[in-house]
Amino acid sequence: MGSPYLLAMRIIIAFLGCCLVLPALTTPSLAQTRHAASSKPAPSPSGPKSLGKFGDWQAATHSESGTLICYAFTRAASSAPAIAGRGDIVLTVTQRPGARDTVAISAGLAYAAGASVAVMVDQQPPVDFYTAQRSAFARDGKAAVAAFHKGKRIAAKSPGPKGAPVIDQFSLNGFDAAYAAAVKACPGK
Repeated sequence: MGSPYLLAMRIIIAFLGCCLVLPALTTPSLAQTRHAASSKPAPSPSGPKSLGKFGDWQAATHSESGTLICYAFTRAASSAPAIAGRGDIVLTVTQRPGARDTVAISAGLAYAAGASVAVMVDQQPPVDFYTAQRSAFARDGKAAVAAFHKGKRIAAKSPGPKGAPVIDQFSLNGFDAAYAAAVKACPGK
């Protein structure tokens, strides 16, 4: 499967593609709106393809080295305290051949070496995440997904700059449907 760092970089690339390209795919630009009858935008063969928006979650696919990768994702509903210059905070559940239910948080900031993130789903026991660069990954993705199916809200508590705790809140509204769409698009073997 490769090192956690390489996996993190692949997921971050998918997040960036998703965060930068997927909104453009799902929101028509002014030029597209004016010229919709006369021209169609060229499809992007390597970019993300939306599977739909489900409540606060979205599902999408993209191709990586000829392999179809499917994922469900949401952006943080809130973060406290606010940190100047912090990038997008995205929670993703990825399905790929040989690696099902990879759960990651793209933090929008670099974690200190060896930092961990405690993820609470409602009042359930915390799900442990480890960090690598700007991302955090569930040690047990299947347990995290099972908790997500039972919950309504996620709180991810992590060390921020200068060690002050940061809490990112994510809604689970629409998770079940977005997850089902991703799994259907990339069924396990």
